[in-house]
This record gives sequence, C-alpha cells and structure tokens, in this order.
Amino acid sequence: MAPFFEHFEHQADMGVRGFGRTCEEAFEQAALALTSVVVPPELIAARETVSVHCSAGDIELLLLDWLSAVVYQMAVRKMIFKQFRVRIFGTKLEGELGGEPLDVARHQPGVEVKAATATALRVAQLADGTWLAQSVVDV
Repeated sequence: MAPFFEHFEHQADMGVRGFGRTCEEAFEQAALALTSVVVPPELIAARETVSVHCSAGDIELLLLDWLSAVVYQMAVRKMIFKQFRVRIFGTKLEGELGGEPLDVARHQPGVEVKAATATALRVAQLADGTWLAQSVVDV
C-alpha cells in the first residue's frame, strides 16, 4: 500500500490523518495532510529544505511536536511545504521539510493552520500492518 493522507471533520477545526507502511511514512503523510489544508500540494514546489528536530515523552506526543514544528516553520519562514522526510529514533525525530516561500497570488491559501492539538491524537499500527498518525489542527 502506498502512503496517503486524508482529512476528517472535527467541529470548527480539521483533522489530519496520515497512513504509511512505517511510522515515519505516516508522520510524513500527516504533515502533508496538514499543509494541504492551506494549499493543494500540486501548487507547491520543493525548492528549499528546512531541518527540524523534535523529542517527546512518547510517540503520540512526538507526532504533536512534529506537526507543531511544521506549523512553526510555515509561520516563521512564511513558507509552504509539500515534501517531508522523517527519521524516528525512539522518541526523537529528525525531519526535513521541502517547500518554497508562500506566494499568495500563486498558491491562493485557503485557511491558516494555527496549531496542532492533542485532540484525537493517535499513532498506531493497524491490524493490516499499516501505520496511522492523526491529530486535529486548529484552523
């Protein structure tokens, strides 16, 4: 099964859910789901790379830190991302974000993601072996 992402409704916010063959792929897809809330991925070019490092007490909090790092980098650098590389070592994560500066005219952003939240936070390996990584983001 190829990695993929989806969104799910949650009151006034948006749920992001990533699936992958590995936990790392699920984290990558969850980040892609998050950024696709703002701009469709096909409108983004991966021209620049940004490195991030996260650590947390458990794997679910690591997902929350990862998604929060993506939101932070979008806000501080005024960039939008579409490519993600994740390496997880226990409860530490090394990641790379590939994207470009946000061009409002070309990207036509939909909504702003303000924060990743612990609402519906889940990281799990499903019965079929697929990994799931999900959270609700505040928009």
